[in-house]
Amino acid sequence: MAGVAATRNKKETLPALTGLRCFAALNIVFFHFSDPKWFGPFAPIVDNGYTSVSFFLLMSGYILAYNYADRAGAGQLSTRNFWIARLSRLYPVYILALILSLGMLMAEWPARSHGQFALGAVLTPLLLQGWVPPLSTFWNTPAWTMCTEAFFYLIFPVVVLWKRPRRVWPLLGLLLGLWLLGMVLPGLYMWLHPDGDLHPGRYTDGFWIRALKFSPPPHVPSFLFGVALADLDGMISRTGWRRLMLGVMGMGGLYLILYFGDRMPYPMMHDGLLMPLFGLAILGLAGHNLIARFFGFFLFTAIGRASYCLYLLHFNLWLLIHDSHLLDRLHLARFDPWISYFLLVAGAMLVMVCIERPCQRWIRRWIRA
Repeated sequence: MAGVAATRNKKETLPALTGLRCFAALNIVFFHFSDPKWFGPFAPIVDNGYTSVSFFLLMSGYILAYNYADRAGAGQLSTRNFWIARLSRLYPVYILALILSLGMLMAEWPARSHGQFALGAVLTPLLLQGWVPPLSTFWNTPAWTMCTEAFFYLIFPVVVLWKRPRRVWPLLGLLLGLWLLGMVLPGLYMWLHPDGDLHPGRYTDGFWIRALKFSPPPHVPSFLFGVALADLDGMISRTGWRRLMLGVMGMGGLYLILYFGDRMPYPMMHDGLLMPLFGLAILGLAGHNLIARFFGFFLFTAIGRASYCLYLLHFNLWLLIHDSHLLDRLHLARFDPWISYFLLVAGAMLVMVCIERPCQRWIRRWIRA
């Protein structure tokens, strides 16, 4: 019976989605450290690269449900083992990123009150900084996302047992409801203007816009959308033209929205507005078609597997490369920033192989022992 259960629970790999994570992570790197004009027709995507974070948050719900929903439904999901598995993957690289960010921590000292600094120094290693919006980007700027992911991991064993519709149209109604729910808080922000900015944009700063962007609760509808999307995915054949059409609509719609990104309501661009388009892209690439074969190219999937390391470390490694003037000493500065991008990717893959995976195995063995 154990062999039958293992066969039933073994899921088909989806390399195209791993490849898509490669492009999403690189897009965040380019957003932070490039001129979007360098990328020609892809400039709108790079110029609005912050939306790739929203994609990762929705994707996390989909991937967790895809991998664990059947086991949970059969009563085979151990909450303890699930938390160990997820945190053993997340935490070692997270701590490494904080160690590499000690220079950024020192820069926080003159910019904060002593109380804020002490609170940030305590909350950030505990993956809790996002719950205090002014401290959400304390120490290591991209690390706020891990606070949100940790919250998702905390609630997932309960969420995955949530009774969802088993027919297509009711499930589509649920996805529509979650999409609308995801736009409630951004809509309220635009209506009430709590930070006093009548035309909020990416450079708007204030308590409430930081809460909207960086704290976990506003991203929960997107996570739930991803969980329900995995159910819909199971109702659609992986072969045939439908998957291809869904992928084309999702990718094309995303490009169109991002092309006019400066005219779009900025608070809505974080999860809310883009959730259905992210969903269509995921469904398309989870099939067997031309788009999926492109994104499933082995080099893209190799980088995609290191996308977590690349995302979490790219700020730190970029600063280390340039503050040390390494490229100047090696007479490689004329190849920058492309040589820096290569070093970021190589560094992320090295960390994945040498730190993330070995530490994950060691932590699991230690806890089980």
